Order: sequence, then structure tokens, then C-alpha cells
Amino acid sequence: MELQGKVVVVTGASMGIGEAIAKAFADDGASVVLLSRDVARAEVARARIGYSERTAALACDVRHSEEIDRVLALTLHHFQRIDVWVNNAGHGLLDSVAQMDMQALHELFETNFFGAVSAMQAVIPVMRQQGGGMIINISSVAGHIPLPFHAAYSATKFALNAIGKAARVELKNTGIHVLTVCPGYVRTAFGANAARGRELKQVRPTSVRGISAERVARATLDGYKQQKREVIVPWTMHIAVKFYQLFPALVERAMGRMAG
Repeated sequence: MELQGKVVVVTGASMGIGEAIAKAFADDGASVVLLSRDVARAEVARARIGYSERTAALACDVRHSEEIDRVLALTLHHFQRIDVWVNNAGHGLLDSVAQMDMQALHELFETNFFGAVSAMQAVIPVMRQQGGGMIINISSVAGHIPLPFHAAYSATKFALNAIGKAARVELKNTGIHVLTVCPGYVRTAFGANAARGRELKQVRPTSVRGISAERVARATLDGYKQQKREVIVPWTMHIAVKFYQLFPALVERAMGRMAG
């Protein structure tokens, strides 16, 4: 699928995976709108990406549907269409199920899940009227394998996986495609920016370096072009997901040993 003349909107685009996705699509010829709660940081990311004549940066907190409606209207006014909407905005919460603060849990779901659903509901009518488009939900391998002490984050990603895949079936005769992207460990500031509760344990093995945000962006772009239903990156995570499905007790035992 060619991107020349296409318009792409990316939430959470001021850094990390979101910025890398915005750059990958812009490099391939698309016009790109970068959304972030902090518009100044989005503008800095836009300057790093370049292509000032066909990019824009707008403030948007996806927890508030009226802000999604506002940036959608501004994008349509400026670019006349929206071909791809990337739901990337999100953050983590590091705590145990027993100790986690319920308000922090609600806030996590407001951004990671409800914000994405609000955006889907806002953009689907636009894409229906255009005759097609693609919604890309940036999820996680943690949406296939629940991570101890990141259980709340995993729960938001399990929910995002489910709603995106169900929506794909619902929309299959409309020309609107839904792609779910599930990265494994990624080298970004995501962990440093995660909300922290009382029980600060980690299950990530120290030997895992993680992949770059740029690699996730390339996989996302390839998934768009091939109209895939799901992308898991890196490919080795396919093995981990399948192994967990077949032998959950072994994976849980390994994660228990790594927690510390």
C-alpha cells in the first residue's frame, strides 16, 4: 500500500515508539500528525522528523474524548482526510495486584484502553465516509503473556488486543482494517516513565537488551503495507507467546524466579 498522499495520525508521538512510527510513515511519503499531551515536546519531535510542509503537531490527551474530536476536526480541516490512525499513547504501572492503587489503575485504563477505544469510535465514521482506512493499535507481548508486577499494564493490553481483533471482524466489509502490533522489550524511556506503586519488583531478565523503537516502527509500517491482523516483534516473541499458550506453568515458574 502506497503512502504518498495518505494522512497518518499518531498518538503519544513525542518520543519513543510513537515518534519512530511517525518518522517511518513520513519517510515513506505520508503526511503525519503527531499528537501528545505536551504539544511542545510533539513540536520538538516533529522538528527531528522533518518534512515540515506535511507534518503537524497538536496537543491531545486521549483520556478526554472532546480533545480527540478536536484534533480529528483540525486534521480534517488541514489535510481533508485520515487514512491511518495509530493508537500509541500509553504508560505503565509497576506494582503488585495486592498493593496497587485503584486510582492509578483507573488512570492507566483511561489512557491505555479507553483512550484508544474513544479514538476508534471517533475515526471509524470518518473512514467509513472515505471508503476505508486503517486503525493501528500499539499493544504489547504483555497482552499475550501477563507479567507479574506489571499486571495492570498487561490487563490494558489484553483488553486492547481483544477489542482491536473483534473490531477488525466487525469492520471487514467496510474497507477499514485494524492492525494490532505487539512489541516485546523495547529500549525506550517507557519503564522510567511508568507510575510506581508500593511493590517495585521486576521480571525482566537482565540479559535481554530489548529492540529499538525504530525496529517496532519498521514492523508497523510493514504490517500496514501487508494489511496484517497482528504483528509481533521481534519474531522470537512468537515462540514465547506460543510456549506460554502450551506450557503456562513452565513460563510462570521462570517468571517467578526472575522477579526481584
